[in-house]
Amino acid sequence: MDPLHTTQSGLPESEAAAEARRLLDEWAGKPVRQHPTSYRDDTAPPAFGTTPPVPQPDHRIVPAWAAGIAVASIGVGAGSVGLGCCAWLVLQGLASVSLAGVLMVTLPFAGLAMAATAIGGAISKARAAVTKNVYEGPVTHHTEIHNNSTTRGAFFARTRNDIH
Repeated sequence: MDPLHTTQSGLPESEAAAEARRLLDEWAGKPVRQHPTSYRDDTAPPAFGTTPPVPQPDHRIVPAWAAGIAVASIGVGAGSVGLGCCAWLVLQGLASVSLAGVLMVTLPFAGLAMAATAIGGAISKARAAVTKNVYEGPVTHHTEIHNNSTTRGAFFARTRNDIH
């Protein structure tokens, strides 16, 4: 017999109702326990007293990496401001430059580049050795390849090829 799926109870209807009423009255008669969730002290604090103030030290701990990142970000910010000011000054100066002025400034660099190219070309020509190899007789080319292939592993397979 399954007590959860029965259609008939063991008590008659009037006795079951009386037992249910008795259980409900017993439950309702018990006091409900109240748990306070907060407490407020409404007494006014004294204006002065003999107790000295309680020290409340500040113990905020900052990790070394966070302090390092903060200092680095300040340095990067200051550096970018400096680079921005430098770029502004350079662009202000370039705004008032004429073509003749630009050519006069770049002329020494162009001359140095031309001289370096000429010197490099002369050195490379001097170092180039003239060799002439003359081979007489039959030339044969013989190639023999032995390939040993081994594979290890299943998921991250590794194939090794030994060519002799």
